[in-house]
Amino acid sequence: MIEEINNAGTTILLVEQNASMALSIADRAYVLEAGEIVLSGKASALLEDPKVRSAYLGAEEGVEK
Repeated sequence: MIEEINNAGTTILLVEQNASMALSIADRAYVLEAGEIVLSGKASALLEDPKVRSAYLGAEEGVEK
């Protein structure tokens, strides 16, 4: 449903704890820790970032799941 609304041209701000799902559908992403933005950029780049994968996606650095 979120993708459908976005494809219709509506900008969406999504706050989601499921990082994998959120990054897979987002254009841009912001990672917050203790209320501060610690990372931001294209969601596709953050999805591949080893620090993000390790901390938020449960993947070890250098190890593909």
